Amino acid sequence: MASQNGGSLIRLDGVGKVFYTEELETHALDDIHLDIQNGEYVAIAGPSGCGKTTLLSILGLLDTPTSGDYTLDGEQVASLTASQRARIRNQHIGFIFQAFNLIGDLTVYENVELPLTYRGMPSSERKQRVHDALERVGMAHRINHYPPQLSGGQQQRVAVARALVGQPSILLADEPTGNLDSKNGNAVMDLLRELHQEGSTICMVTHDPRYAHFADRTLNLFDGQIVSEANGEKLKELEESGFDV
Repeated sequence: MASQNGGSLIRLDGVGKVFYTEELETHALDDIHLDIQNGEYVAIAGPSGCGKTTLLSILGLLDTPTSGDYTLDGEQVASLTASQRARIRNQHIGFIFQAFNLIGDLTVYENVELPLTYRGMPSSERKQRVHDALERVGMAHRINHYPPQLSGGQQQRVAVARALVGQPSILLADEPTGNLDSKNGNAVMDLLRELHQEGSTICMVTHDPRYAHFADRTLNLFDGQIVSEANGEKLKELEESGFDV
């Protein structure tokens, strides 16, 4: 999908999202303009209810905008069929969720293997990919365990392995440290930083300012709009000086 030669991978032009009920019209996103380059690491920060997860859902083709244009690797998303969107999600986008979203009655191996099974990949290739991904996150020794037998930090590592196993062009992380203590949260953030250094494009939603400086730049969302932007080094300098970021 995405080349590794730089250039725009994700572009939003005037994207808005409105949720309608019988009595209420909620504007979750309003006139979002966003450009993410191949290999870039972008954080989306802001208070609860500001539209962060809605934006990530649109980026991951889990939802569609009410207005505006979304161009993914040069192609208008609005022109894609449902099956094309599903194929892109399966083959090119890796998701990491706050709640892990592991299937409790599947083993660690089976949870990580699942996206590859949907691709129809041969068993021998699936096996190698799953082992490589679990080795990467330090969970190969838990391969036959079930999610309820794991700690929160271990479950999130398995969730990262599941996101990585398909070798996606884009990693989308929705509050990946939200249910973790600081030690496990830092471990997951270190892993994301390693993946970025190896060329992965990462877009992470976070409400925690401690993790914003891991990204190349941070977009601050408020009431469905991007209200400011800062690069990671500047945020780190502000944080180290004691300024509340």
